[in-house]
This record gives sequence, structure tokens and C-alpha cells, in this order.
Amino acid sequence: MLPTHRRPTHPGKILLEEFLIPMSISQSKFAIHLGGSWTQPKLSAIIHGKRSVTEEIALDFADALGTSPEFWMGLQADVGLWEAKQKRKKIAPIRRSRRASEPTP
Repeated sequence: MLPTHRRPTHPGKILLEEFLIPMSISQSKFAIHLGGSWTQPKLSAIIHGKRSVTEEIALDFADALGTSPEFWMGLQADVGLWEAKQKRKKIAPIRRSRRASEPTP
């Protein structure tokens, strides 16, 4: 369930506060551990909420941290949905009208 009065916690903040800090691992060391195209600036952008967690990133985090990719994607989806709700104008629901051929009660 989305919070109504605040933005959901970004997955990057969860990564930092619930994983990296308790594990005493720096962003640089974590980026090195992830390997491939991972750099400290890329990781920092995620941690500071300037970059979203994609499916590929979720898979990397899940492998490295023993979590599920769905955990990371769920956190990101909450942030995205909350942001979309803040930007859009609510649309009135369509009301069903009674057809002339329908019997009246």
C-alpha cells in the first residue's frame, strides 16, 4: 500500500541503510563486487534517487544481497506509481447507463 502523505522510500535508500551500512561495505566496494558495467557513480545515482532500479539492476542486487528481484522492483514500482499519482489529474469513472431494453425494477 502506498503512503498517502509522503513519497515511498526509494530503493537506493533501502540499499544504503538496510544493506550497505549494516554490512560495512562502501559504495565503491559494492560496485566492484557487482562487476560488469557497475561504477561508484552509477551506484551513487541509485542511492540518491536520481536513477531508477531497472530489471537488470534488480537481478544484480538480488544476486549480491540474497534478496529477490521482485523486492527491488516492488520498491521501485511504489515510487513510480506515487510520482505518477502526484502528476495526474483524476479522471471521473464512467457510469453505466440503463439500456432501454433492460427491465426496470
